[in-house]
This record gives sequence, C-alpha cells and structure tokens, in this order.
Amino acid sequence: MAKLIKPLTATQVSNAKPKDKMYKLFDGGGLFLQVNPSGGKHWKMKYRKNDGKESLLSFGPYPALTLEQARKMRDEARAQKAQGVDPGVARQEEKAERAKSARDTFEAVTREWIEIHSTKIKPQSMHIYEVLLDKFVFPIIGKRPIAQMKGPDFLELLRGIEAQGQLYSAKRIAIVCGMIMRFAVATGRAEIDPLPSVRGCLRAHTTKHYVAMTDPKEVGRLLRTIDAYPGGLVVASALKIAPYVFVRPGELQHARWADIDFDACEWRYTTSKTGTPHIVPLAPQVMKILKTLYAYTGHQEWVFPHSWQKGRPMAKTALLAALRSMGITGEEMTPHGFRAMARTLLDEVLGERYELIEHQLAHMVRDPNGRAYNRTQHLAERHRMMERWALYLDELRKLEATASTLH
Repeated sequence: MAKLIKPLTATQVSNAKPKDKMYKLFDGGGLFLQVNPSGGKHWKMKYRKNDGKESLLSFGPYPALTLEQARKMRDEARAQKAQGVDPGVARQEEKAERAKSARDTFEAVTREWIEIHSTKIKPQSMHIYEVLLDKFVFPIIGKRPIAQMKGPDFLELLRGIEAQGQLYSAKRIAIVCGMIMRFAVATGRAEIDPLPSVRGCLRAHTTKHYVAMTDPKEVGRLLRTIDAYPGGLVVASALKIAPYVFVRPGELQHARWADIDFDACEWRYTTSKTGTPHIVPLAPQVMKILKTLYAYTGHQEWVFPHSWQKGRPMAKTALLAALRSMGITGEEMTPHGFRAMARTLLDEVLGERYELIEHQLAHMVRDPNGRAYNRTQHLAERHRMMERWALYLDELRKLEATASTLH
C-alpha cells in the first residue's frame, strides 16, 4: 500500500533548515523540496517517462518560487503526462522556443544585421543608424519578436518620431528598418518587409539648401570683406582658404599638417560624408597662406588649431561666427555656401567639365560604364582647374577693388 504523504505547509517550507546531508520534503504528486547543506532550497518533481523510467523536473528555487506556484507547475506537468506528453521534453522545447524568441527580437536581429553589414555600409552612415535605433527604436519595439512586426506597428513608431518634429530622423529610421526587415526575411525570421507600404504614409521632409553667393560681383565683395577680417591669424587663414578649396566646413576645420603635401601642392584626406580618400589640389595662392600659417601652427597636429583648447581643431562655429562678425548675414552666405558658389561659377562662368567639378566636390562620379572614378582620376586636369579657379577669384577681388575706387 502506497505511503500517504501529508501536504507541506508554507511554515514547514520556510522553517526547513540545512543539515549535513541533502534531504527532501515531499508534498505529494511527485513534488518535493530539496534542501541542500549550503542552505539552498529547490522545488523538483519525480515522474515516470513514457518508457517507464523515472525522471526529474526542476521547477526553481525557493523562495523565488512559492509552495503554491510549485504545486501549480506540478499539476500542469501531471496534466501533460495524462495526455501522453513527456513534461520534461515539453519543458526543453519551451526553453528552446524562449531562447529562439530572445534571439529573434527586433533588437537582437538588428544587432546581428549591424555586425554583418558593418563592413558594407559607410562607417558614418552606420553610426547614424545605430544612434537613431538606440534613441528612437529599441526603447519602443526592441524587445518585440520581429516576426510579429506589421505595417501598423512601424507606422505608429514613425509617427511618434514625426510628432517630436524629427521628420528627417523618421525618414532615415524607415530606411534602416526596411533593411533590417529584409534581412529578417532572408534569414527566415519574418515573412515580409512591411516598410514600403508605410513610407507613403509619412510626412515629407524638405531638404534645406545652404545659402550661397553666386553673382560674380557679390563674390568679389565677399572676398574683399574676408581679406579685411580683423580676427586672429588661424580663423583669418581658414576664411581666406575656404573659397579656393571649397571643401566641407568640417573637413577644413579638421585639416592636419600631416595630410598637406607641400611638394605636390596637394591635400589628401578621407572625406567626412562618404568615407573615401580625396585629393584637393592646392593653388599657389593657397600654398602661400599655408606656408605663412605653418610658421605659427606647424608644430601642432591641426592646421587650424583651437584658440584656447589645446590639442583640438578650431571650433566648429568659428567660420560662421567670423562671417557674422563682418556683417555677412545668414541670408547671404554660410561656410558651406562656398561649395555651391564654386560649383555654379565653375560651370556657368568658367565652363569646366561636370565630372571635374563633381569630383573636386568629393561627390560620387561614375564613368560611362557606371564605375566610380578613383581618387587620382583626372588629377592633372583638376590641378589646372583649381589654379584657374584661384586666378578667377583673384580677378573678381581686383574688379571689386577697382569698382570701389571709382565709386
């Protein structure tokens, strides 16, 4: 006759003390509390598998798992056994499914996508994507199974970002989420990419165009104003060089002496926007300014060092502040406007070839067969173009000086 087991009480479970050897307190139905010499208490259950062999289920530790919770888990296991299901196998399958679900959340799949695509996407673009995902996406949908993500889920997310006034960010997030969903589809974690249907529901983002002077007379006046800049040598030199080289303001700000080749009259660096090598031919006018400046900052890393923060390049706003200090308003010119100014006048006035101008602007230029030109393509012609451009700027400066004298 089977021994009758008296159910445990919560007090018995709580008061169970460790002994020299492990012992068990049985509750009935195979459930027991295992008390270890270390003091740890664990709920377990004995049962017989379908082949008649005895096996064990581990439910969890006490007091994290109460007596009442342990009994509920025992009853569920017994119900499975009554249906011919091995509760041990069922628990292993559930555990595997939970692990798979943890691997297949939107954030987990995204992390995998980032790792695989980190060498395929430009570093600057990938950095922007990661910042946007961390800030706007993961807190909202990061823990959700990617297979369950539908169009309305992404639309709600993106409209929430738009409501914060972040229209451009919403557009970029829609793009990167689409890439992630296509990756999920390809790797069997999702059925479709719903982003194409969502993008048409977003508000349009209007691109801001930088203000620039493109009238030759205005350019001449601007150059004379820059020549008269009363500030320090570093900012004054950067201002004078900017129209000649028309690089992005941040690239001029971070110019290093190590990248300046005085013999070849070239400045070689990696562009901030595309992450590709770029060469800027330096006209004699630029070389003259650099040689003068080298006597003052040549012992430092930066061509244009910060005025008071040692080891850093000049402030990001230095050129803009200099223009404003001379009365040049935001409706007239910005540091980035030198690029549009050069592009327009090189094309419309000097008649330079489109590919030479675009290449010098560090834009992606392709040949008739669709291949991107390499960084040395047309270098001799670009040297000639940049020298011609410098002479043209000098001529505009002289014409303005003459006109001012006549008036």
